[in-house]
Amino acid sequence: MLARRTKRPPASTRRSTIAAAGLVPVLLVALLAFLQPTIFTEARGLLFDTYQRLSPRPFRDAGVRIVDIDEETIRRMGQWPWPRGDVGALTKAIADAGAASIAFDIVFSEPDRTSPGRLAALAERQGAPAAQIAAIRGLPDQDGRFAETLAAAPAVLGLFLTADASGAPVQPKAGFAVAGSDPGASLNAYRGAIVPLPALQASARGLGFVSLRGDADGIVRRVPLVAKVGDTLLPSLSAEALRVAQEAGGFVLKSSDASGEVNSGRPEAVAVKIGAAEVPVTERGELWMHYTAPVPERVVPAWKVLEGKLPPAEMQRLFSGRIVFIGTGAVGLRDLVSTPVADRELGVTLHAEAVEQMVLQDFLSRPDWAAGLEMAALLGAGIALALALPWLGALRGALFAGLLAGGAGGGSWYAFEEKHLLVDPTAPLLALLACYLVATLFTYVREERQRRYIHGAFDRYLSPDLVKRITDDPSQLELGGEVREMSVLFCDIRGFSHISEGLGPQQIIGFLIAFLTPMTDILIARRATIDKYIGDAILAFWNAPLDDPDQYRNAARGALDMAARLDALNADMAGREDWPGTVEIGIGLNAGPCCVGNMGSARRLSYSLIGDTVNLASRLEGLTKQYGVRIAIGAVLAAQLPEFALIELDRVRVVGRERPETVYALVGDETVAGRHEFRTFLDGHATMLAAYRAQDWDEAERRASANETAARGYGLATLYARYRALIERYRADPPPPGWDGVAQLKEK
Repeated sequence: MLARRTKRPPASTRRSTIAAAGLVPVLLVALLAFLQPTIFTEARGLLFDTYQRLSPRPFRDAGVRIVDIDEETIRRMGQWPWPRGDVGALTKAIADAGAASIAFDIVFSEPDRTSPGRLAALAERQGAPAAQIAAIRGLPDQDGRFAETLAAAPAVLGLFLTADASGAPVQPKAGFAVAGSDPGASLNAYRGAIVPLPALQASARGLGFVSLRGDADGIVRRVPLVAKVGDTLLPSLSAEALRVAQEAGGFVLKSSDASGEVNSGRPEAVAVKIGAAEVPVTERGELWMHYTAPVPERVVPAWKVLEGKLPPAEMQRLFSGRIVFIGTGAVGLRDLVSTPVADRELGVTLHAEAVEQMVLQDFLSRPDWAAGLEMAALLGAGIALALALPWLGALRGALFAGLLAGGAGGGSWYAFEEKHLLVDPTAPLLALLACYLVATLFTYVREERQRRYIHGAFDRYLSPDLVKRITDDPSQLELGGEVREMSVLFCDIRGFSHISEGLGPQQIIGFLIAFLTPMTDILIARRATIDKYIGDAILAFWNAPLDDPDQYRNAARGALDMAARLDALNADMAGREDWPGTVEIGIGLNAGPCCVGNMGSARRLSYSLIGDTVNLASRLEGLTKQYGVRIAIGAVLAAQLPEFALIELDRVRVVGRERPETVYALVGDETVAGRHEFRTFLDGHATMLAAYRAQDWDEAERRASANETAARGYGLATLYARYRALIERYRADPPPPGWDGVAQLKEK
């Protein structure tokens, strides 16, 4: 009987299989593009951000100015909030110069703290004579005078929109007429507002909201022009400033079914008419922003106006017929937002740029046909590539795919640069890439099993040197390890559970990224290998997989650098919603023999280390909280760092170990250790410890008192408070015979 011979599929079948394999990812990407998951919208936003950075809107003077209450203004005029008389003087000077409208990116929701009523009440509480109190009450009311100034000026006041129903009801200065069906259901909706004082609100000619809402990544790509509070439509500060400047009576909100446009479902906002300007908006009533690069001539420091540093002719040139926004750019007052072209931009600048676009009629837009065009490009290019790849092969297929990708990307760039249209090529590009990769993989039957095994076994090696070493010698993928002298670091954020309670999920992620990234950079720069992240904690080590003859000093300097970087982070990130005040860390450092190598199972390996040295490093990190220091190190490592500033903390028995360990605080490098005052303190500290362990309580207390001021300078206030408490306790209740001065710790 003849054996059956397996036939090789004909070429046409093989090509059909490759083409089908290429079509599968194209269709999957098309499905994702239709469903629009968050990752697609985020990628689109980042792409359009890149376009704006490459080609920001060219600045043309549209008659918009920003008067900035900056640092120099605060230095000259005094701290904010100012008396309303000073704000009124600023308003009057700008109005007298002929401003068309003056919009405040400030909400005057509270009475002036220098008003006569408040000052009289304060004087009365302090027991001032009745005549003085009456005289104070007779002074002109600052809020009343400011209201009079507003009434004589083309002023627009700001208000905050809130998600709760608190605050006073809002009475807009101008109403909205709706062209077409009511699109209110598609607009951004709020439940309440924080509004200016009634007297100020009544005197102003305009009232607009200043609230800006970024996308999921916090970047403001669109500025709302209209929003809803209850059933009331409200204009933004920029829209209201433009209306007042034109002396227009109201707004017209155009719906998607107006003027013969097709309504594909519920009506949506498509445009807002403000006087002579018609502005295209998204369905939420938002204006796509096309930002300029920084423009210094747009901004006038407020102190120059208040101190009369600008001659009348210059005031006329700057403000006559202009739309003027007044905002606060001083540190501590500024309202900072992220934009595609700036990580930190003043919110008032966004309002000003929105008006510029409306005046110049220079808009970005994402037309409703863009999604259809993108889907057509995805399917057309993807199918063409899938059908062509079996005939073209890998190299020519890559060239063809590159040509199609260039057409999609180039067309998107052309639409942005020349037509100011936002057309997203991300999904077509992703489909082309996925199609090429899948189809190409199907054309190759020979794979490097060895390399595939390496990459399958090692999900991620944090050290590039380690990856190269394993690639060069795959035998090291065997389970097991080697014993090496190593330095180990544990770092943990103090009170992270409490911090987590005050942050949302996205804020927690942002906080951890902001913390872990610079700390990781420091450790890698000091030649550390990052073993793992355990929530907010970091485990790192030195002297593996590659030898590091300077491992002890690298470990010490890395810990000191982390402490210094944290201080800088606390200063730089102050005030950010995702940075919870002052963050503190504890770092445990230890050195000794460890078993390091590939550990885990036969299916998944992890390059890690174990041993008593690692356990003690973890315990030392826990001791930092009890002893009030940032960096605690073990005796073995301390012996390797004679030139560093080390201070003995205690002799302790940690949980799980019978042998006592002398623990040190690392407070500085060689520079600190070489200072005379440090050596003097170190001698006094050693004398205090000797007296304490000799049960000479009077001498120990005297030495502790003498050293306490210097101890605070090295971050040892908690340590000295601990010893003073122990001295008092043992003086009243002496320790048992045989006491050796070793602290027995009950917690890890």
